Amino acid sequence: MPDHKYRQTRQKHKISLTTLLTGLVSLVVLLTSTILLIASYESKKQSLIETTLHLNSFNAHKLSQTMDSLFISMRSSLEFSARTFSSMEQMDSDVVSRELELMRNSSNYFNSVVLVEKGGLVLHSAPESLNMSGKYIVSPTALDALKLQKPYVSEPYTTSSTGRMIVFMSQPVFNTEGMYVGLIGGSFYLQQDNVLSMAFGANAIDDSGSYYYIVDSKGHLLFHPDKKRIGDDISGNSIVQKLMRGESGQAQAFNLQSVNLLAGYAHVPSNGWGVVVVSPSSVIFDQLYQYLRMTFMYTLIPFVLLLFGVIYVSHRLAQPFVYLADLVSKFSTEKIELPEPKSHWNREAELLTQAIFLAYNNIQKQTESLTQEAMTDPLTGLDNRRMLEQKLQEWIAAELSFSLIVVDVDKFKFVNDTYGHLTGDEVLKHVAAIISASVRPSDICCRYGGEEFVLLLLNTRTPEALTVAERIRVGLEESRVPTGSRITVSQGIAHYPSQAGSGAELLQRADEALYEAKNRGRNRTVVSGE
Repeated sequence: MPDHKYRQTRQKHKISLTTLLTGLVSLVVLLTSTILLIASYESKKQSLIETTLHLNSFNAHKLSQTMDSLFISMRSSLEFSARTFSSMEQMDSDVVSRELELMRNSSNYFNSVVLVEKGGLVLHSAPESLNMSGKYIVSPTALDALKLQKPYVSEPYTTSSTGRMIVFMSQPVFNTEGMYVGLIGGSFYLQQDNVLSMAFGANAIDDSGSYYYIVDSKGHLLFHPDKKRIGDDISGNSIVQKLMRGESGQAQAFNLQSVNLLAGYAHVPSNGWGVVVVSPSSVIFDQLYQYLRMTFMYTLIPFVLLLFGVIYVSHRLAQPFVYLADLVSKFSTEKIELPEPKSHWNREAELLTQAIFLAYNNIQKQTESLTQEAMTDPLTGLDNRRMLEQKLQEWIAAELSFSLIVVDVDKFKFVNDTYGHLTGDEVLKHVAAIISASVRPSDICCRYGGEEFVLLLLNTRTPEALTVAERIRVGLEESRVPTGSRITVSQGIAHYPSQAGSGAELLQRADEALYEAKNRGRNRTVVSGE
């Protein structure tokens, strides 16, 4: 009897099989869910960082191209005026004054312009409120430009007469005999409304906190959303140092205020300046927080139901063992008859397996859904750039023959500026719908970025691709669009492998054809090499 009580006391301190199985299975479900959630989080984080870097790099290159075109136009304006004054035998005061005012007001490139003879005397200036006519220039920067006798662009500096921070551009003037007679120069005031703020200031900061700025070849700020920072020397910034070396690209780095940024940067060839588009990394983590919150909300109820199901299955799985343990415990105390054996194991094992698979499948579906979202453009529903790059690699690795079409909406910036970005989005959706309706189900349609789309046509040569492209172009031209006006597209076509040996080269060939279509007047399709 005492021995029996001793055994009972020891049994009270043991963990029951039901509790052990329930705890172990519940722990496995929790750990599996946690691991999958962490893996999904890291995947989403990396995807967001890469997408943001690619987007910022793309935008920086677009802004760089705009800046390059703007600077070339400014230089052309000065060259035209220099030739005009070169052909004048006598500098008539009224004619020169009108010419300078026409130059300043027709293009809005410069806040002020001056005509200086080689001795430093200001012959004329515009606007007249400068009161510089008849005076000698004293600015070291202007004197350097006068001595150089070549096209000149200054670093940002503050004038002693007005206290303004400016950038000065000049073009030498030679008479009909080729003798140097002076220069014509233009200035834009960095901390006031100028050509940079008009061209780039409308959307310098977006809702997510991303912004862009422009630096000169020495690392001085020429344009920044915070005008108080214009003129600052930020050459210590690692991104700016790369621009000063003439590099372009993307990087994750810290600025001078130790803020972690995702940056895309592009060098401007014509003047040595640089454009940087940055997004604070906090934007990524805000999106990740929203993602985790949404995932938790969607999975909480299924997870709770699943957990209760697992506990129930564990209890059912333990029942045979409990029954057998009770049965065996009676062997030494009483005589019993063994019951008929029950079939428990296969059925309970199947239920347990289904429960675990249910947990895995539930989270796997979430992961697949997020992966699909990462491969899809949220505005148009087409595949995005990531999917395009993946398909290019797959088709090239499989040595398949295919054509690539780059589609760019003509004058889309005019649509956004005139009708607003919401209408612009509707136009992009309309273009995407026309493109999708014009190709085969097996073809790949991607939104490459902004108003640019890319199509991959499997087993299609350039003549057939041209037919498809023209069907898209004509369909858009004849369709009713949200703006009420006609929308046209320019398109470039290239074929793999006959015209390119890699995906990057194929895109480049198609882009070159696209730019050729733009140069020919837009609303047309050009095949690479033709």
